[in-house]
Amino acid sequence: MAIKDINLLSSSHLYPSLVYLAISFSFIFFLVYTRKPSKSKFPPGSRGWPIIGENLEFAMAAWHGTPEKFVNDRKGKYKSDIFQTSILGERMVVFCGAAANKFVFSTGNQYLTAWLPLSVKKTMMFPETLRNSSEDESDNMLHARSLIREGLRAESLKNYIPVMDSMAKEHLQENWFPNKQVKVVELTKIFTFSVACRLFLNITDSQLVKRLTGPFAILFAGTLSLPVNFPGTAFWRALKEGRIIRKELLGIVKQRRKDVKISETNEDLLSRAILALGDDDGDEMSIKEMEIGNIVMSLLVASYDTTSTSLTFFVNYLAENPHVYKEVFREQMEIAKSKGPGELLNWGDVQKMKYSWCACCESMRLSPPAQGAFREVTNDFTFSGFTIPKGLKVHWTAYSTHKDPKIFPNPEKFDPSRFEGNGPPPYTFVPFGGGPRMCPGKEYARFEILVFIHNLVTKFEWEKIIPDEKIVYTPLVTLANGLPVRIKPHHQD
Repeated sequence: MAIKDINLLSSSHLYPSLVYLAISFSFIFFLVYTRKPSKSKFPPGSRGWPIIGENLEFAMAAWHGTPEKFVNDRKGKYKSDIFQTSILGERMVVFCGAAANKFVFSTGNQYLTAWLPLSVKKTMMFPETLRNSSEDESDNMLHARSLIREGLRAESLKNYIPVMDSMAKEHLQENWFPNKQVKVVELTKIFTFSVACRLFLNITDSQLVKRLTGPFAILFAGTLSLPVNFPGTAFWRALKEGRIIRKELLGIVKQRRKDVKISETNEDLLSRAILALGDDDGDEMSIKEMEIGNIVMSLLVASYDTTSTSLTFFVNYLAENPHVYKEVFREQMEIAKSKGPGELLNWGDVQKMKYSWCACCESMRLSPPAQGAFREVTNDFTFSGFTIPKGLKVHWTAYSTHKDPKIFPNPEKFDPSRFEGNGPPPYTFVPFGGGPRMCPGKEYARFEILVFIHNLVTKFEWEKIIPDEKIVYTPLVTLANGLPVRIKPHHQD
């Protein structure tokens, strides 16, 4: 994103004053950023420029397809697995490596709590709910969140598998079979978002799904950006689209509250959450409805971008590695041949897709759907000899381990065998995080990806139209041209 120069006034009577101010500011900046540390040993690093911090370096590394460079450069420079920086408008400490991951995911719960950057909260969440911390949530809202997490457990998702299978077949028939070439990024988003609307919200109206889908791409481009609300910026555009989505979601929540009272079956997650709210009216209920809307937004965001991204890169790496495609095809055809005419996939079938899941994990190792996540320090603590004070933000990143040659030899090679047997060491493969705060949608994503791949590889083979297509981050990983592929249906016996 180009930054336009600002033409300052430079008349003769202002010039000396401006020079004086510039020198004074530089002197203050020098004192603040080079002062000796206190007795507490703080992690090494730089906070970059005032306001901007190190956002430009962070963004440029991502844009060039090497987000790990931002981390590796600083690990090498400071000879440390943790370092300080300033990104997304916050002073932050970046934790790297398996030991740091273990602390953040497990032993750090008494010192760390979940945290979202201001740019995410402002663009995705109802502003009326931002005043309330999670500690202030009502028993009803805590129960609603618990029901949703319960609904995302593997045991609860078993009944979703045939629905996913049916929707995958319908999607391929409508969007793949009529064409000789397709763009995988676009189509995987359509599929995963449609499945989420159906299973999470019980929405089957295709027009409503399209209306919800439209603003999401613009929203995502600004969620992890410097929160500068100025016309034309990614953040400004994301704020606008976020308001449109939230208005639509609030209408769905309010209507569903009326519908669940007369429905005997409430299988979707939204209905389960609404039943936990009770029957109160007034301002308190309005806030609760907005909080439910926030939860729905997070579910849709995960399905729209992170799950579709995982699926897209799985398709990409299968195209680049024909020997892996051949093994996935063999495994999936064995399952297909075991099914009767019109019989849909079930839990047992997905459990047999072991090699396919190893290949998917290797895809997520090379191109994780999310770079990492954030925490906020709730109590001072010491890690690796450094003191991390209360109030500071912590960022853990998948790239600190996923491409570490000491953990994954020849890390740029696509090798599903890394995940066979016991797989990689604990806390080194972290596309879903880990510990008590591991992504609750992991099993849902696994089922959806494997069901779709089963249908895709048993129906098609494909090749990339742009063999060396660039990988970019906007802010999540994607392919610059949308992964166009030529598709060829298998001859059906």
